[in-house]
Amino acid sequence: MDEQRVNPDRQSDERTMLRQWLDFHRATLAMKCSGLTDEQLRLRSAPPSGLSLLGLVRHMAEVERAWFRRVMSAEDAPPLFHTEANRDGDFDDVDAADVQEAFAAWQRECEHARDVEAAAPDLDGTGVHPRIGVVSMRWVLVHMVEEYARHNGHADLIRERIDGSVGD
Repeated sequence: MDEQRVNPDRQSDERTMLRQWLDFHRATLAMKCSGLTDEQLRLRSAPPSGLSLLGLVRHMAEVERAWFRRVMSAEDAPPLFHTEANRDGDFDDVDAADVQEAFAAWQRECEHARDVEAAAPDLDGTGVHPRIGVVSMRWVLVHMVEEYARHNGHADLIRERIDGSVGD
């Protein structure tokens, strides 16, 4: 997933701004992974953390899937990279993971999420999360921006450790 990163508009309506910020952060994660080998994408950050760029991509595929398929669309969409027995499999099980498959899954989930958001008549539509209850599309979009922003900070540190690359 090698998206061109576009800065969000400084003045736009709420929905457009949320959509643009989410796409900006998706593209940021893709940028942090760009140009690395499969082995570099699997490298762990620093003990005791087991974070890797590949683990972050797999995790974000799961997050996109959970919020847009399961919560907002009420789809029966089982996890892709983790199980009930191994809740952190998306992060942990990267040593033998197929890198192309992970990026393709993330791309599919992002595209599906964009379709779900675009089909929603407004930001007030709701879905139900099994643990936290009813959430609006607005809440999900804000949460997704927050989720990517947090993990992009991790990605920035991991990338710097791999090859010294820094930047926003």
